[in-house]
Amino acid sequence: MSASYDAIVIGAGSVGAPAAFFLADEGLRVLVIDAHPSPGQGQNKAAIGGVRATHSDPAKILICMESLSVFAHWEETYGDPIGWKKGGYCFPVFTEREETILKGILPVQKSYGLNIDWHDPDSIQDIVPGIRSDSLIGGTYSPDDGQVSPLLMSVALFRASREKGVEYRLSETVTGITVEKGNVTGVVTDKGSYSAPAVLNAAGARAADVGALADVDIPVKPDSHEAGISAPMEQFLGPLVVDLRPGPEGKTANFYFAQNLEGAIIFCYTPKTLFPGTDREPTSEFLPIVARRMVELMPRLKDMLVRRVWRGLYPMSPDSLPLCGEVRGIAGLCVAAGMCGQGFMLGPGIGKNMASLIIHGKPLIEKDIFESLSLYRDFTGSSEKLK
Repeated sequence: MSASYDAIVIGAGSVGAPAAFFLADEGLRVLVIDAHPSPGQGQNKAAIGGVRATHSDPAKILICMESLSVFAHWEETYGDPIGWKKGGYCFPVFTEREETILKGILPVQKSYGLNIDWHDPDSIQDIVPGIRSDSLIGGTYSPDDGQVSPLLMSVALFRASREKGVEYRLSETVTGITVEKGNVTGVVTDKGSYSAPAVLNAAGARAADVGALADVDIPVKPDSHEAGISAPMEQFLGPLVVDLRPGPEGKTANFYFAQNLEGAIIFCYTPKTLFPGTDREPTSEFLPIVARRMVELMPRLKDMLVRRVWRGLYPMSPDSLPLCGEVRGIAGLCVAAGMCGQGFMLGPGIGKNMASLIIHGKPLIEKDIFESLSLYRDFTGSSEKLK
């Protein structure tokens, strides 16, 4: 099988699907190739659905503000419900360490247009009903952030992109990237070959393997993180709550939870000792650890009924920032990978910027800020304090 397109996207997940949508929205004939039998079956379905522009890195702030605009207006624009809940993000503070971090990045966040402020303890208790009050210093709250259902969004993007002419080749694995005289010319799969002058590697946890097909080093290595969800309960919690304190048991760096549009509590923590590799089997330690942390912070959750737990992969870059842009030496080959567990919230914003880069030769956000995510940057430091 052989066919020609204007652009080929490798990966139908959190980044690839919106990139394809926005490429087609500008009139390109687009092909998406994914090894899974349906879109969003990689790490997209393991996401907890939190979407925030509350970062400290300028590129991530601006890109996620684009994402939030897409999420917030999706249903009214395209008709499909995606579980959007504008509840914001709240970072409660109990120690001077977290106070210093959050107050220190507020000027940067505000300078890039983020709607966020510091709140006193009484206000935080109003924003997060039932939060423990002893030792509470205050916290930050960004009301324009929210939550979306990754499963509903995946289906909505698939439907909307197909209406714009995007073709999908599913259950098909890319086995080669063809290059002639320094220009990408297409891809080869286990079922055929396809030509295009633009190819985007948005393969998530497999981005390094796909890059190697063109002798391009994509420094992405996955590790796994666990999450869980409760049975639905009466709505009481607006924002997604992030507790930056390391856990007393020595195993967690932070933890976070939210109540989604259906009333279920979704929860997760960042382990201090990472689990490198692609193992996605749930662990026996996750639920006891996160349960203690949740009940300590929100005693009203002590009788919460947990429905299930799962693990997903974080495709990590060396400095915990995304890898986005053009590949040097191969005209037309681009990468959008290494989202470090935030691919779902970054996806629409990354998709819009990559589509603009491919079609118009420049991203939507300021070029110098976008280039801070270049594959060829210095990885020795990171400006992101809220990973």
